[in-house]
Amino acid sequence: MWLFVTTEGVEPTNNAAERAIRPAVIWRRTSFGSQTQAGSTFVARMLTVVTTLKSQQRNVLEFLTQAVVAAREDKEVPSLLPCLSAPSDEDDVLKAA
Repeated sequence: MWLFVTTEGVEPTNNAAERAIRPAVIWRRTSFGSQTQAGSTFVARMLTVVTTLKSQQRNVLEFLTQAVVAAREDKEVPSLLPCLSAPSDEDDVLKAA
């Protein structure tokens, strides 16, 4: 609990976490939430994806488009973890150069 006292770089507040969940809280208040468990699960997952991609400074629409196309074509979906993302054609070109 007091790690921030002994470890440099550890924030003493949870401000970053509070800011990360703020859009979800605002959505829930303005839309009155979801009416079903499936809807709640969908919203939770989408908000997680959007928040994660924004924190990684990645394009949300591009990621979601790739995920939907991959799912429809029964291919591997892109990863939210940047180190696990499948190599792109651009990566292949850079390796060949």
